[in-house]
Amino acid sequence: MKILVVDDDPNILQLVNIQLSQAGYTVLKAVDGMEALALVEKDIPDLAVVDVMMPKMDGYTLTRELRALADIPVLLLTAKGELEDKEKGFLAGADDYVVKPFEPKELLFRVNAILRRYDKAVDVFIQAGPMTINRQSYEVSVGKKVLLIPLKEFELLSVLASRPNQVFARELLLERVWGFDYEGDEQTLSVHIKRIRDKLATLTEKVTIATVRGVGYKLEVSP
Repeated sequence: MKILVVDDDPNILQLVNIQLSQAGYTVLKAVDGMEALALVEKDIPDLAVVDVMMPKMDGYTLTRELRALADIPVLLLTAKGELEDKEKGFLAGADDYVVKPFEPKELLFRVNAILRRYDKAVDVFIQAGPMTINRQSYEVSVGKKVLLIPLKEFELLSVLASRPNQVFARELLLERVWGFDYEGDEQTLSVHIKRIRDKLATLTEKVTIATVRGVGYKLEVSP
């Protein structure tokens, strides 16, 4: 998934870029509203993270433009926390906001929550090599072989399969599958990954889950 980040502060732009990139997103960067709109004309993102106070075009105006152009969901970054400013953001069409200074993890939680509401994470049918995932019937199949697996394992496999060969950070997977308020440890994720690996092995040798040390996991598809 692609996320457009628009901020005239290079430090904030780089911070958000690093956080989202490490979580597995592709980041498009712009320093003002005009540059952002030029990027969107070439490549429509799944979500935009927009600073409110910018030269040439403020975040409220850019939000209205983005919503009119392609109904792109928007998360506003603002240095102000007053009710009036929040109201202006929501009236402009923003989906949520984060007040500066913010914790990078909070930004990631809110980005994921918006994408989940817009159902941007996965399609009904996901194809990864010979494997098909049906999110309506909750079936994982290769040819005539069909797997029915527990819900959390299914959701985890669906996220990984939505972007084959893309690394998903452990924190992102926990948030996507268990929710941002999950208070358990990462061992739960490791156990679920092992169970999915064991089941995939009975289905096909061409789809595997690789561990990326220190980061997370990715689903690999071999010819």
